[in-house]
Amino acid sequence: MTSIRTILADDHELVRAGIRALLQNIAGVDVVGEASNGEEALRLVAALQPDVALLDIAMPGLNGLETAARITAQFPNVRIIMLSMYADEEYVLQALRAGASGYLLKGARRPELELAVSAVVHGETYLSPAASKHVVGDFVQRATGGTETKESEQRQAERLTPRQREILQLIAQGQTTKEMARTLNLSVKTVEMHRSQLMDRLGIHDVAGLVRYAIRTGMISPSE
Repeated sequence: MTSIRTILADDHELVRAGIRALLQNIAGVDVVGEASNGEEALRLVAALQPDVALLDIAMPGLNGLETAARITAQFPNVRIIMLSMYADEEYVLQALRAGASGYLLKGARRPELELAVSAVVHGETYLSPAASKHVVGDFVQRATGGTETKESEQRQAERLTPRQREILQLIAQGQTTKEMARTLNLSVKTVEMHRSQLMDRLGIHDVAGLVRYAIRTGMISPSE
């Protein structure tokens, strides 16, 4: 039987070692390369043409989402499993939009890792149960949310300054502070100031919450 050739990208060496050990204990799976960042992962994919790439979502520099998008565009036959600590709906949706076929929480055990690899190799999509639960739960919450709450949030969004709206949209699109600074031609310090003011105005102090807010108020759509 032909082995499933995989590469693994994570900026934490100990995490890579743990995941590699789990993969090597799965019959028919071969780890052919490792990377500590997105740029290295892209080079490995180009050189080795693996069947599956397992990518940490939060690598510095070229993050997992952008790496996944580039791999999908350049090497569409490579299946991608995103590795993350977060089960929030926004992260899952962003991973799927970037081209990932799987979303696996880092706390997963070997049987689930084996299931995820097998699923994506066979053209299926795999989501960790906790992540899937969040996606369904948040969808139901949005679908059944009170009109009064939605109208209040909409009015609140309309009171944001144009720059705050830009910052919110870029955060929701997954850009880092440095990337936003380049996009808006501002200093990192200025972007951080606008971001802090945005969070204070909305009373939301985490990225996941800001993305949920942007989706609920229609500033971005889940398909973007």
